[in-house]
Amino acid sequence: MRPAYKKSKLFRRSRVLWGSYVSWRPRLVFWAGAIAIGLISVAFAELADLAQLAFRSMTGSGRWGYLLPLVLTPSIFVLSAWLAIRFFPNAQGSGIPQAIAARHMHDEEDRSRLLSLKLAGGKILLTVLGLFSGASIGREGPTVQVGASIMMQAARWGGMAQARGLILAGSAAGIAAAFNTPLAGIVFAIEEMSRTYEARANGLVLTAVILSGLAALALAGNYTYFGTTTIVAGSLREWMLVPICGIGGGLLGAGFSACALRLSRRIRHWAQPAPLKRMLLLAAGCGCGVAVLGILSGGATFGTGYEQARHAIEGQPLPLFFFLEKLLASFLSMISGIPGGIFAPSLSIGAGFGSSVGILLGTSAGLAAILGMAGYFAGIVQAPMTAFVIIMEMTGNHDGVIALMATAMIGYMTSRLVSREPLYHGLARTFIAQGRLMRRTQAKTATDESDSNKL
Repeated sequence: MRPAYKKSKLFRRSRVLWGSYVSWRPRLVFWAGAIAIGLISVAFAELADLAQLAFRSMTGSGRWGYLLPLVLTPSIFVLSAWLAIRFFPNAQGSGIPQAIAARHMHDEEDRSRLLSLKLAGGKILLTVLGLFSGASIGREGPTVQVGASIMMQAARWGGMAQARGLILAGSAAGIAAAFNTPLAGIVFAIEEMSRTYEARANGLVLTAVILSGLAALALAGNYTYFGTTTIVAGSLREWMLVPICGIGGGLLGAGFSACALRLSRRIRHWAQPAPLKRMLLLAAGCGCGVAVLGILSGGATFGTGYEQARHAIEGQPLPLFFFLEKLLASFLSMISGIPGGIFAPSLSIGAGFGSSVGILLGTSAGLAAILGMAGYFAGIVQAPMTAFVIIMEMTGNHDGVIALMATAMIGYMTSRLVSREPLYHGLARTFIAQGRLMRRTQAKTATDESDSNKL
């Protein structure tokens, strides 16, 4: 009788767990959210490519086409910054800091200011608009905020309470679908988004990455972001690229991060007396700078930099100082206040730096570009595992993984010596502080109203 009793009890538990609508509803909503991230990521990528193609066709045709950016770029920078401030607050910049900040917040209202379907729509619209202006931005960081926003909405519809884990899952799914790099999405969630391994969230992350990846594959097919290469370090001179690209890339990445964090704080203080007016002036100035750099570089610094990075990986050396021009264009685009990420431009900067090192040393341009990407990317985000995994998946270069790992680790350690605070986490502190300030202001207002009512 006892075994039969246990079997009956187990059957009843299984039926409650798998047979009721209440238990299935959150699962179905979560799965639908993950699939939606994959589909939206592919659509976002197509819109971004069309925007860049439209910009190139406009500025590359006609006698005066090359001067058009002097008007078009600053005008759209101002328009994008105004729309972000007026209609989509907290949509500015990459989107990764917003997702990190939302994970540290406990109040639903505070999270909703950083992650919502309205913000996701605005993020896509304004990032595409920025690429249409020639801004040196990417769509991958914004895809993280979009993915996290979709998962937060799924949590509301499905009645799920695991907000931190769902933000992590949405962010990982966004990276995985944006680059077609499922392993990098998981590593990014663990190393960059949470900075710790959370066993309770690993199932959510893995499921979201699988479903979003399958949805993206159904639309875009299976592809390698930069194509496939099998270049490996063979000679002593080629192995010398590892410390040079690691140290040089780490210094460049740390310098970019430190300057961005310091200047962003100063800009906030400078803009306080008249935020809208001064931020629009800043956007116009940055837009002019991006336009001038684009014209001087023959259009090479406009857009994500994908084509330049791919050419370098394929063995076509880039201009010697391209990486400095691209770094400055990316910096101006970042501090301008328009929505847009730094993932793709950072890979282009790293490829340009590696290409220049390869030219000077007389080594393989493709190998130097890949190692330059690893060193610079690890330096700017201070996430070495994410750096080498994402570049390995984007190039399909599994044979050269030891050199990639070593370069990323050297870049990370060099960056930590110069800048102790990672870029995304430093920027996330701003959103956390703004949320706390807003809560205190609301609490003070409510107290004052209560006191006046008593009087």
